[in-house]
Amino acid sequence: MTTGKDTVMEKGKRKIRRFSTFRIVEHWMIVMSSAVLLATGLCQRFWHVESAQWFILKLGGIDSVRLIHRYAGVFFTMEILVHVGVAFAGVAARKWDSSMFITRDDLIAAIHNIRYYFGLEDHAARCDRYDYMEKFEYWTILIGGFLMIGTGAVLWLPTTVTRILPGEIIPAAKVLHSNEAMLIFLINAIWHIYNSIFSPEVFPLDTSIFTGYISRERMLREHPLELARIEGVGPDDLLGDGLKEEESPADPAGTAQTAGGGERVPR
Repeated sequence: MTTGKDTVMEKGKRKIRRFSTFRIVEHWMIVMSSAVLLATGLCQRFWHVESAQWFILKLGGIDSVRLIHRYAGVFFTMEILVHVGVAFAGVAARKWDSSMFITRDDLIAAIHNIRYYFGLEDHAARCDRYDYMEKFEYWTILIGGFLMIGTGAVLWLPTTVTRILPGEIIPAAKVLHSNEAMLIFLINAIWHIYNSIFSPEVFPLDTSIFTGYISRERMLREHPLELARIEGVGPDDLLGDGLKEEESPADPAGTAQTAGGGERVPR
């Protein structure tokens, strides 16, 4: 493999940098903390199930499970705050593209794809760095994460919280915390895992978040507007070449400036 700052050549195919090392590490940390939270949280919710009781005993009892869950929650909270802080600083101070915000173009793309699925359009919507489905998944999990943090803090410190808020906040937080956990679990298990593993486009695994690179062929298919910006050409000119792979590892003009959709995160 020959490497460059923003592109690599692997098995004769060009791959483009999509995620920085910072984002790769961040993703791993979210995966691990979420797995611990789900495992220790679900066994408390379904404590009456035999497998949950076995798991609780293996961890040393319910007090140990609660302690692990709470400290994993603290770690998760720190991750979320760092993620939001870095994103805010990048957009506000370092002039990153606010590519994850939902815009009118996402609604247009969603309607376009519905028409495409019914045979009313001759091609799928041309998306930028993130399509509307990725944005929906991201914001659902991020907002749900803040809800989990808030309700988890209420359940961890009920006496302190009820000095300020009415006592009804405790059962409300319990219901919200439990149900939101199930929602996040289902989003990850059904939507995210399917799109990352079982989708025919990426099977057996979407490796871009683990390696940081995405093939030019896939980028042309899924994110043509971003690829056009990276290569310094118009979208129509870019899409005119079909799904042809370049054999030369040389970076096209403009790659070093905009690879990664304008988002320059710490490496």
